[in-house]
Amino acid sequence: MNRREFSKISALGALAFQTFPVGAVANLEILKNTDSLQIPLGIGNHSLRAMRPNAQELIDFAINNKLDSVQFNTLQPFENLDENYLTSLKKLAKSNDVSIYVGVGSISEKSVSFSDKYGDARSLVAEGIRVAKVLESPVLGVRIGVLDDRYSPGGIKPKMDEVSAIMKAFKGPISDAGVKFAFENHAGDMRSEELLELIDQTGSEICGAFYDPGNAIYAMEDPMLAMKALGEHIICSQARDVVIWPTNEGATFQWTALGEGMMDFRFYTEFLSLNCPGVPIHIETISNSPRTIPYLRDDYWKGFPDLKATDIIDFLKLVRVGHPVEVAIAPPGADKKAFEMEDQKNEFLKSIKYLREEFGVGNKK
Repeated sequence: MNRREFSKISALGALAFQTFPVGAVANLEILKNTDSLQIPLGIGNHSLRAMRPNAQELIDFAINNKLDSVQFNTLQPFENLDENYLTSLKKLAKSNDVSIYVGVGSISEKSVSFSDKYGDARSLVAEGIRVAKVLESPVLGVRIGVLDDRYSPGGIKPKMDEVSAIMKAFKGPISDAGVKFAFENHAGDMRSEELLELIDQTGSEICGAFYDPGNAIYAMEDPMLAMKALGEHIICSQARDVVIWPTNEGATFQWTALGEGMMDFRFYTEFLSLNCPGVPIHIETISNSPRTIPYLRDDYWKGFPDLKATDIIDFLKLVRVGHPVEVAIAPPGADKKAFEMEDQKNEFLKSIKYLREEFGVGNKK
């Protein structure tokens, strides 16, 4: 999809939030038999970041909470990458009907977030493909990095060219492994039109979208319009709710447990069922961490030199209907670490309860 086609979708208006009736969603054909396209339900390891669960602990958590899949956004949770260890994890997961989704994080050496723990970017990708194949992950999650990458030399375009070249260099190995690159819109680093451009540049036969609507907000997008633009390219998904509100410098947003924010998850689940059958929703709750989007400051636009005011109209409509959210803090005298661990667990459990009860998400009851 080119920028002109994307602009046509953007012109449809703000669709992302519960303020707007579901019937107004632009020409989305509501499924007549939702049960026929059940959405698997899973967990992203970052939901329990204060606990720092290792791979087996996260799989055990998924089993105990009747989840369908687990998602590792990096290789860090694995105690080692030996084949015997990985095979034991696969057996544990498969015997309990849990799928494993593998990611390696940033594959851009130009990114401020790139880690050389596993060598250069190509070594990291090669290792990721090997791990994904052993664990029978259908995707290898990858990304550029974070919002700051838009402000480093050259902006985001050189990083897009860099990662595209890396992925194309592994077309044979990743195809032979039966895996596909799932490229994430992460922490404001890319907008959906840029992700579509990257997929086109790389080749949709080896690269799809790893879509996170919470991160779309970070890039000044209406999350549901971004989802419509990506459409069938979405091969991996994670989600959290969000509230955004106006400030003197622009806006501030806070991610929340699902059902406690402004996101329209009826649209989200119906769209995913219709366009991306079998793709799980991995919950990645990140609460108590407000982020600013100072779009009223001139220097902020240096990271978005080609973005026009008309491109954020729908995002600005969302800002206007939001309200500030208080940050939960540990009571006086309480153990802050223990509070964070319990709060993060509760935010996740509230989220899966909401998806199960309201929309029937998940294969296990």
